[in-house]
Amino acid sequence: MTRQSRTSPAASEQSLHQAYDTALLDLDGVVYAGGEAIAYAVESLAAARADGMHLAYVTNNALRTPDAVAEHLGELGIPTEAGEVITSAQAVARLIADQVEPGSKVLVIGGDGLRVALRERGLVPVDSAEEEGLAAVVQGYGGPDLPWGRFAEASYAINRGVPWFASNTDLTIPGARGIAPGDGAAVEVVRIATGAEPQVAGKPLPPMHRETVLRTGAERPLVVGDRLDTDIEGAFNGEVDSLLVLTGVTDAEQLLRAEPRHRPTYVDRDLRGLLTGQPEVEPVPEGFRCGGWTAVATNGGVLELRTADGTDGSDGALTADGADPIDGLRALCAAAWTAAGNGVCTLDAAKALARLGL
Repeated sequence: MTRQSRTSPAASEQSLHQAYDTALLDLDGVVYAGGEAIAYAVESLAAARADGMHLAYVTNNALRTPDAVAEHLGELGIPTEAGEVITSAQAVARLIADQVEPGSKVLVIGGDGLRVALRERGLVPVDSAEEEGLAAVVQGYGGPDLPWGRFAEASYAINRGVPWFASNTDLTIPGARGIAPGDGAAVEVVRIATGAEPQVAGKPLPPMHRETVLRTGAERPLVVGDRLDTDIEGAFNGEVDSLLVLTGVTDAEQLLRAEPRHRPTYVDRDLRGLLTGQPEVEPVPEGFRCGGWTAVATNGGVLELRTADGTDGSDGALTADGADPIDGLRALCAAAWTAAGNGVCTLDAAKALARLGL
């Protein structure tokens, strides 16, 4: 992959788990949500691994240690070694260690994942801004029970000039009950109190990509994620291919409006997409065709879907007989991204997406 503007989802004659040697999988919204496995994740990953694909779990969630994540995945029926888990806590710990002396004290605003990662790099996690010789402040997702006072502790140190690092800036995190505030929301709290800007390690930024490459040794990686602004942009920045699954944060409308750095190589419902090829999205005179659907950008500023018989749904029909709604979405992506070029699509897709049930 190169960093040119993508105007259509790509095709793959091979199943993705055969076309790529390693899947770099996000966790929240891809493998599990709220601690429970997402539908089809367990069996899809087992089949991909059995066929020779290496699996690595790459998460911006800095709360838990790789050992804890691996144990949780095992409980869900996904056997995993701790070495197959790469976290933003590990990436930010390396980023800090590159800039401070070994044995330096680092104020931790977050959970055990940060503490273990700092110790792995020879750094000393501490809890108070009053520690003598404090070299850095690091902030990561601390879960819903993180006390508000921890943000004040960070602010005291940062306002005295202590360098500030953040594991990631995801504004939200998916859970069993819906979308909740993520580490990015907590970072905003400290930014407001200090006026400072942290050095950030997590996806989509280079430190996380470096950490992943160092730990996996992947040669033909496929990034698999649910977020455009972290997973997909991270793949774009690393110049590797990506698969967006619609089981987490990103919905179909957001996908159509994606700017170039947020456009995935492939799109599918869930992790079953690893085990299949990807259909071609074909340019045709009126627009773009995929499966039984043709997407058209009309002169009236509307994205329209037509079926093989040419109907546009105005008769009330919601779907085309036997046509996969995801193929319709792929065709719409091509029409939307082509119309947008290097910008963001502003065409009205509401009726087309309703027709697909997306």
